[in-house]
Amino acid sequence: MSVPFLDLQAQHATHQDDYLQAITEVIESGRFADGPAVESFERDFAEYCGTRFAIGVGSGTEALWLSLVAAGIGPGDEVITVPNTFIATVEAIVFAGATPVFTDVDEKTLLMDPVRLRESITPRTKAVIPVHLFGAVADMAEINEVAQHHGLRVIEDAAQAHGARSGGRLAGNLGDVGCFSFYPGKNLGAFGDAGAVTTNDEILNERVRMLRQHGQKEKNRHLAVGWNCRMDDIQAAVLRVKLRHLDSWNDHRRALADAYGKAFSGVNEVILPVEPEGTRHVHHVFAIRVPSRDRVMAELARKSISCSIHYPTPIHRQEAFAHLELGEGSFPVSEHSATELLSLPIHPQMSFDEVEFTADAVKRALGAPVAA
Repeated sequence: MSVPFLDLQAQHATHQDDYLQAITEVIESGRFADGPAVESFERDFAEYCGTRFAIGVGSGTEALWLSLVAAGIGPGDEVITVPNTFIATVEAIVFAGATPVFTDVDEKTLLMDPVRLRESITPRTKAVIPVHLFGAVADMAEINEVAQHHGLRVIEDAAQAHGARSGGRLAGNLGDVGCFSFYPGKNLGAFGDAGAVTTNDEILNERVRMLRQHGQKEKNRHLAVGWNCRMDDIQAAVLRVKLRHLDSWNDHRRALADAYGKAFSGVNEVILPVEPEGTRHVHHVFAIRVPSRDRVMAELARKSISCSIHYPTPIHRQEAFAHLELGEGSFPVSEHSATELLSLPIHPQMSFDEVEFTADAVKRALGAPVAA
């Protein structure tokens, strides 16, 4: 059996006629950038997330960057985030002109630790970016309490958390701003790059909309220096089709995660992902923690099971951020977990037989008992 890490071909084949019809409508409209399909998707996605506004942009990175700029974050300011994330989270801070400050994560959840967050705040801190890593929602109640006490903006990095919930509210509606990526492999993925900003703040909504289109509030009237960060209509049309299926796809991801959990029950060598209390994990990534990770990964490859590592090097240890002079041991939880994390296949087209085959392969690689 061959187990792919992701199977977009199978996902797209299921609804191909719907995608083709949506794309054809865009072609026939002659509107390809920031047109009616984008407007329709923005309405649909805002309604889905429960926010007043959603603004389509060109990528999740742009969503983060524009949100920071719209919130007035710039040179001299500090923005706190976590080191166990994709580099885009931190790139956005740098491109806004601010200084990234890292805080370590909770040992069990690998999400931002509110206690450590408090310890990281300085007079220069202006915002905090909690990352909903792998589809699990950070402790937003505590993070918001800390932020409100210090007058900080809270910008959710929800790039991996489409449809995730905390306390009955969806990711993207838990802070001042939510930032989403619709890269093709996401739970809600486009046919290329795309992203969105969600907010209930009318001023932030207006600023992001202006900045994404060269600082224009109306044509040829530039109120600020912006950039070209528009979402194109073909991506919006595809996303509208996919949004209708997001909840059912997430339900299947959760069922697969439960099956993995049962398969690894009693296997002490495997640390399973944690669903924080009161939240709904959407398992964009199913990342277990295992000893001898690289050896296990090699064994899986020999059995044609595709897996990955998210992320092998914490951001503060990347060469691009060597100037911050944060040496080994600066954030021990993030650093240690990076040596153990192994992302197993999980996607809406995956079968439970594939879960069993993958789990058995992991157990065999670890020398753990396998059911007959």
